[in-house]
Amino acid sequence: KLPPLPLSRSFLAVHGLRERKDKMGRRPARCYRYQKDKPYPKSRFCRGVPDPKIRIYDVGKKRADVDDFPAVVHLVSDELEQISSEALEAARIAANKNMIKSCGKDFFHLRVRVHPFHVLRINKMLSCAGADRLQTGMRGAFGKPNGTCARVKIGQILMSIRTKEDRVDKAVEALRRAGYKFPGRQKVFVSDKWGFTRFTKEEYKKWTEEGRLISAGVHVKWISSKGPMSRHFGGQHIDLDALEKAAAEE
Repeated sequence: KLPPLPLSRSFLAVHGLRERKDKMGRRPARCYRYQKDKPYPKSRFCRGVPDPKIRIYDVGKKRADVDDFPAVVHLVSDELEQISSEALEAARIAANKNMIKSCGKDFFHLRVRVHPFHVLRINKMLSCAGADRLQTGMRGAFGKPNGTCARVKIGQILMSIRTKEDRVDKAVEALRRAGYKFPGRQKVFVSDKWGFTRFTKEEYKKWTEEGRLISAGVHVKWISSKGPMSRHFGGQHIDLDALEKAAAEE
C-alpha cells in the first residue's frame, strides 16, 4: 500500500530519496481565474488556510467626515471571475501610492470592496528523484488549501475612492492603474452619489437642509417619517392635547 502524501523528509531519507532544492514559485493566478466550483470558504471543515495577502482594506483619510469628500469614483468588474488576494493587495498599493503622490494622504479615502473568502486548493505532486514510484496520480486528488481569492460578478464594485470634487480626475487615474493588477476587464465610473452614501448629491443637499440626515462618520443615517414627532421638530416635545385644544378654540 502506498504511503499517504505529503511525504516527510524522514521518510525520504529512510527510502534513499532526496528532495529537490529548487522550489517552484507560486502557481500562476490564471489557473484559478474562472468560477467553476462552488464557494469553498474557511470553516471548521476547511482548516489550515493561509492568511490572505491583503490585510488592510481602508487607506488614506478613512476617518474623514461624510461632508469632507462629496465625490466618489468606482472600479467595476466587467467579468465573472476570481481575483486572488495577492492581486487585491497589489491593486491597493498601486492606487494608494498614486493618490498620495498626486493628491496627498489627507485628501482621499480608498476602500477595497471585495474580500477573498474563497479558498483555493492545490494537489501537490512530489518533485524528488524516484517520486514516480510513490505518487498515486489522480487517486485522492482533492487538494490542500493553497491561498484565497474573491469571487466577483459583472458590475460588482472592486474598489472605491471618495475625494474632493477637484480631485476626481486624479482618482480616475489611480483606479485605472490599479486595474492593471487584475485579470480580465474593468471599468472606471464617476458616481453621482455623495461619497459612500446611497443618496445622490441633490438628494443629500435636500435632506440635509430638512434635517433628515444625521452624520455617522463615513456614511449618514436616514431619519424616516415614522416615529415620535419630537424627532422632526428639533427635539422639542409636542403636546398633542394642547394643539387639539387650540384648534378647537379657533
